[in-house]
Amino acid sequence: MLRSFLIYLSKAAWAQRLVLGWKFAWRAASRFVAGSTIEDAINAVRELNVKGINATLDHLGESTSTRAEAIKAADDVIELLDSVNSNGVRANVSVKLTQIGLALDEGLCAQNLERILTRAREHKNFVRIDMEDTPYTDQTLLMYRSMRAKGYNNTGIVVQSYLYRTEKDTRELIDGGACFRLVKGAYKEPPEVAFPKKADVDANFDLLTQIMIDSAKAAGSPTLSEDGRIPPIPAIGSHDPKRLDFAKTYAEKIGLPKQAIEFQMLYGIRRDLQEEYFKAGFPVRIYVPYGTHWYPYFMRRLAERPANVWFFISNFLRK
Repeated sequence: MLRSFLIYLSKAAWAQRLVLGWKFAWRAASRFVAGSTIEDAINAVRELNVKGINATLDHLGESTSTRAEAIKAADDVIELLDSVNSNGVRANVSVKLTQIGLALDEGLCAQNLERILTRAREHKNFVRIDMEDTPYTDQTLLMYRSMRAKGYNNTGIVVQSYLYRTEKDTRELIDGGACFRLVKGAYKEPPEVAFPKKADVDANFDLLTQIMIDSAKAAGSPTLSEDGRIPPIPAIGSHDPKRLDFAKTYAEKIGLPKQAIEFQMLYGIRRDLQEEYFKAGFPVRIYVPYGTHWYPYFMRRLAERPANVWFFISNFLRK
């Protein structure tokens, strides 16, 4: 019930206006968001790199409402890629397709995505295409495939274990040489398309993990690039110790090299697990969001764990 309400609030314009008016809200959000500028984000990545941890940078924003906004969002991602390159940090980037125009005009989105991928290729970097809620699943997969067909091999996709369709999608994407980030999913979806029970989501997550690890082994176990920018085939995005342990144990069982699987977590969450898997010899990558459009992202983080809600309330009491 609480999760559903918080996900609803993440898309409610009235709630966004209210929360952004609270001075304490940014103090709470800053635990999960690196800052408002590229400089803030690069500094956060440097701190992670010193610890041996890589990053994926995300310029926050989604569902732009005009062509000009979508073009500006793509320009911002290109500027981010330039900054990663000039600063020499170990990071790649992610992008939401609605941020660069998917909900407005698929042609505009394709042009913007190709501009981003071209600049990333010039810098020998990688772009992860995020997965959003189900109204955009088919469009996102189609856009990903079209870019791969054009020769952009420096891009990967995200799949969500709470969707019934994801096993089929994953097996089809493997045939095309996809590089995956596996997550449970952070949107509110109807029971017609998503598992309503957590146990089923977890079981599907483990099944998908196994499928991806098997595909990595079959593909010759490609490993993380030396500069930390190009990830291996399977990236396990979770803070659930049981899911992480399943992936680790299965990879070891079939003899997948440690550098051929990556564990990905979110900025500001479960630093203990980040350190544990890094010390065990696995690549660890932190998803580092930044920017002024932090409200929807922050509300989804609150929805994921009750402890995050208490963190927000404690900041409210301190205001």
